[in-house]
Amino acid sequence: MTKQDNMPIWVFLALMSIETRKGANILVWSCILFGLICIPLAIYQPFETVDWTWAAMMLAMSFWYWASMRWVDKYSSWERASEA
Repeated sequence: MTKQDNMPIWVFLALMSIETRKGANILVWSCILFGLICIPLAIYQPFETVDWTWAAMMLAMSFWYWASMRWVDKYSSWERASEA
């Protein structure tokens, strides 16, 4: 995604390598899925590195990507794959 003059930096940073809305949707749903997978891993602790902070981080990132998608939907437009 190319940065436009009216685009906030938080939107650009979230979606800078995403060109289409479909790609952004895949990113949001994969973060949600990974966050849900982290919950039972945090409960049963098969890995020492997975805890509740992973699920919380994935939830926060999902919201950030979703809010960025909504901003582009409302104030800008998605580039077409043929233009890239």
